[in-house]
Amino acid sequence: MSYEKLAKQIVQEVGGKGNIHSVIHCVTRLRFKLKDESLANTEVIKGLDGIMTVIQKGGQYQVVIGDHVPIVFAEVTKLIGKDVSEESESTDTSSEERGSLFSKFVSLLSGIFMPIMGVLAAAGILKGFLVALTVLGWMSEDMGVYTILFTASDALFYFLPILLGFTVGKTFNTNPFITATVGASLVYPTMIDIYNAGESLTFLQIPVVLMNYTQSVIPIILAGFLVAKFEKVLLKVIPKALQLIFVPLFIIVTIVPISFIVIGPLSVNASQLLADGAMALYSLSPVITGLLLAGIWQVAVMFGLHWAFIPIMINNVFTIGFDPINGLLYCTVFAQTGAALAIVFRAKEAKLKSLSTTATISGFLGITEPAIYGVNLPLKRPFLFGCIGGGLGGATAGFFSASMFGGFASGGIFGIPMFINPEGLSLQFYGFTLSLLVALVTAFVLTYLFGYSRELAVKQIEKKST
Repeated sequence: MSYEKLAKQIVQEVGGKGNIHSVIHCVTRLRFKLKDESLANTEVIKGLDGIMTVIQKGGQYQVVIGDHVPIVFAEVTKLIGKDVSEESESTDTSSEERGSLFSKFVSLLSGIFMPIMGVLAAAGILKGFLVALTVLGWMSEDMGVYTILFTASDALFYFLPILLGFTVGKTFNTNPFITATVGASLVYPTMIDIYNAGESLTFLQIPVVLMNYTQSVIPIILAGFLVAKFEKVLLKVIPKALQLIFVPLFIIVTIVPISFIVIGPLSVNASQLLADGAMALYSLSPVITGLLLAGIWQVAVMFGLHWAFIPIMINNVFTIGFDPINGLLYCTVFAQTGAALAIVFRAKEAKLKSLSTTATISGFLGITEPAIYGVNLPLKRPFLFGCIGGGLGGATAGFFSASMFGGFASGGIFGIPMFINPEGLSLQFYGFTLSLLVALVTAFVLTYLFGYSRELAVKQIEKKST
């Protein structure tokens, strides 16, 4: 496949360079913000060799490509210019204004968390493997190799307010270095030492409620929003010749104290309420919650609605020490993978067999888009059976109270150690692994027996060949 040719076709069919406000990419998708989505030839793009599907959601025109999306993105960037994304994102809000309030909320969260999801998952996986190695007795915490690797795995979570500060700044169309600086102030060692020592602190005679903001999520998001609003005011009242220095200065000396005095304490309490609320819903019936939530989860992922859950998952880990929500949902990746694996054995067409094999490998690594858009959805019934398998797997996980510990796992076999309790292996973890098998086997068996349609398979291959 010529990625250069594919990039040219994509740019042309979305309406040309002039119709592109910005483009970014996640693990498998090019995410365009177009000036006019009606100019895009969606059906033509769907039929391009190398394109799985197109999704229009949350003010974004999403072209689903697969795990080679970074290569295509690089070629697209060459065609439209590297500065298009940053420049236009800071000036265009039209697409977001047309969306519903929930769409704006989901788009906001995706903009904040998407840039760090890869490294967030990588750090979580490393932390999970370290837990597994120590639980099995193959490594001890006093070993130098453990200390260095744990530092590498924990640094992102410890300094999360700084990294989120940067992405929050870009998402709210303000200076990301200012918002990152605000985030850095929240985790400044002196402030943490004062908190740990139980000492008191005042600011202009105003008492400061000290808290530990390492690994926090909500405080920097709220502070970043305030920075963006305050910056707009300052840019109107401060002469342009003085803006370079005095805009950041006034923001820092205003927002940092407000963050410690007001935003921080309120948002930490809100974080606790969010965690308590999630646990209250979960505790009503973990089995039914797992059955329903895991059953529809991949549909939610398709429409980008999963971004609303990610802050809850991360917040649960850092607030109560574990997250049961991802424990329920993790099996859904294996369910869709199991359905694609069944097609590997059932398909008679060489092209479909090759596609489903690639999709299966990607699925076991935690990337389900090739399985969903390349195999399961086009054949219809495999996707449904994948959802059924996911629901049963989620119910199993709920029965055993499966939970994620100490970080964030995004899917696939390498994230499994994240679900080992640091206190040791238990029935909880064995039940979690059982949930993966239940999801995988259920989807595989149902798809193998009832999910393959030669008529649909041939139709899909012909569609991609024309």
